[in-house]
Amino acid sequence: MIQVPDQIPLKLEDGFARVGRELGLPADFPSAVLDEAAGVARAPRLDAEDLSEVPFVTIDPPGSMDLDQAVHLERVRGGYRVWYAIADVGAFVRPGGVIDTEARSRGETVYLPADKVPLHPKVLSEDAASLLPGALRPAAVWRIDLDADGRTVGADVQRALVRSRERLDYAYVQAAVDTGTADGVLGLLAEIGRLRLALERERGGVTLPTPEQEVVPGDDGAYRLEFRLPLPAEAWNAQISLLTGMAAAAMMLDAEIGILRVLPQPHADDLAKVRRVAQALDVPWPDGASYGAVVHDLDPKNAQQAAFLHESKVLLRGAGYVAFDGAPPKLAEHAAVAAPYTHVTAPLRRLADRYATEVCLAVAAGEPVPSDIRAALASLPGIMTATGRRAGAVERACVDLVEAFLLRERIGQAFEAVVIDVDERRGGGQVQLADPAVIARCEGPLPLGEQVTVRLTQADPATREVRFTLAT
Repeated sequence: MIQVPDQIPLKLEDGFARVGRELGLPADFPSAVLDEAAGVARAPRLDAEDLSEVPFVTIDPPGSMDLDQAVHLERVRGGYRVWYAIADVGAFVRPGGVIDTEARSRGETVYLPADKVPLHPKVLSEDAASLLPGALRPAAVWRIDLDADGRTVGADVQRALVRSRERLDYAYVQAAVDTGTADGVLGLLAEIGRLRLALERERGGVTLPTPEQEVVPGDDGAYRLEFRLPLPAEAWNAQISLLTGMAAAAMMLDAEIGILRVLPQPHADDLAKVRRVAQALDVPWPDGASYGAVVHDLDPKNAQQAAFLHESKVLLRGAGYVAFDGAPPKLAEHAAVAAPYTHVTAPLRRLADRYATEVCLAVAAGEPVPSDIRAALASLPGIMTATGRRAGAVERACVDLVEAFLLRERIGQAFEAVVIDVDERRGGGQVQLADPAVIARCEGPLPLGEQVTVRLTQADPATREVRFTLAT
């Protein structure tokens, strides 16, 4: 998600609010939802084992308050043990209640640059249900055992009470690893994360090394856009989440009930096109190598490789959810994960995770899945698809707004750019500027993967449109 500093120009704030209105983001929570949230926050379900002595820590972006996950890692005989505590939203929210009904209309937390529209009232998502340091909290605790190569050899989940010790951020973790001062859980996070990344590559999974756009304040009070590459620590942490989602999916498939996050294998025509693009851009694709293996070592700062990464995203389109109660679905795998996978690690911010967690808790305990959970599963894919599409549109509109706002007084100026997409049907395509960090449409005969000079012809914050033309 595009990021902006806390203090931003009023016009941008107004623009973000307009994006939310135009795309139908929910307004404030109804009073009945706030009243129920305040009540359940004072009296959560606490019939769970006490695991508060396990020294969990959270790792999130700086300033985060909606802390879904806490981790503790151990070295055990023959491998590793992963403890992963997930905020137990089900200890507070009952299916069919007013909080749940409102959450079903929201689907997920939507992050705008200067604010967010949360899935749950903040008294839950940033307080009573959040795994804040020092606070005793209900959690769904996964215990996953790995062998010396990082492969899963066993997994279980149970309700428990936990107490996180520290709230860490990615920069702190990365600095500790880079300086050799990481010990305990941080050292093991890097060790296990690297093992899991190697296994991902082995099975043909895909993690795209693509940069994020970030708004940075300048010394003169102005703002600029930059590209930011995720830190390795973020990838290591993400592997723990992926590991848990894969364990949960396997549990659901064995029990023949649940909800999966799925992505079909790329269409043969799309794969052939991407291979042709790789050849045209001199991106090596050895015989027998998977797409995941090809992109694993690419450098998005390289113009041709950046263009290939952008063009190849067509292979990762079409992700969705599928619910089942009985025989497993025909499509049960996520092509980018290269394994069955589900969402269970962000229930404060994503509706489906709470329901999936409840299924896994019942299965692991050898109990029937509660009837209200079972009855709700079929409706979740439609809810998550619609609300996810809305969240994506909000993110793109906010990026467009910031780009147009920062370029609004530079009409007619020339910029150096890289051609990252060519529209074979309409002509023109998309270019990526290095400074400022903008991706926008450009008219003219564009050579894919090459550096070009472009001229800004439109930058309108009102319509959020930015356009360039190839400079002659």
